[in-house]
Amino acid sequence: MIVSGPSGAGKTTIVKRLLEACELPLVLSVSATTRPPRPGEVHGVDYWFLSDEEFQQRRSRGEFLECFEVYGRGCWYGTLAETVASSLAQGKWVILEIDVQGMQSVVQRFPQAISLFVRPPSLEELESRLRGRGTETEETIQRRLSVARHEWQFRDHYRYDVVNETIEQTVSNICDLLKSETIHA
Repeated sequence: MIVSGPSGAGKTTIVKRLLEACELPLVLSVSATTRPPRPGEVHGVDYWFLSDEEFQQRRSRGEFLECFEVYGRGCWYGTLAETVASSLAQGKWVILEIDVQGMQSVVQRFPQAISLFVRPPSLEELESRLRGRGTETEETIQRRLSVARHEWQFRDHYRYDVVNETIEQTVSNICDLLKSETIHA
């Protein structure tokens, strides 16, 4: 299952609550990255922290379902195929919280993947949410809005376009949607 959407849409909170509230055997895929850990982040829990050399070696061996340099900062992020395959083999639903570009790569390899584009009702609401955080510079907000406008254009490439008005309702709607996917599978 792929969850994408613009920064500020509530994806991370929704995924966390979905893992807690939905009865399906959901597990979050841990992404790999070349960026250094932030305070409190744990290797193998928050991310697989890899050196640039190890990441590029794994990339050249085709070990990623998807991987990209994010925001042109020289840091790479990716989804290791082995971690997804291991969880799928255990009968779990693997949630990939990845960007639009990553979704396109994964869907090429797994066309049956359930993809959800999570977004607020409008770009204006997104800007309001980003500003409401009070944690980002004007430059960062403008960059995130620019990326969001680009990503917004791809929402019809997803199986589901999920409007997040409230976290609780969105989590409930996604869980119901996933249960219906189980019935139709």
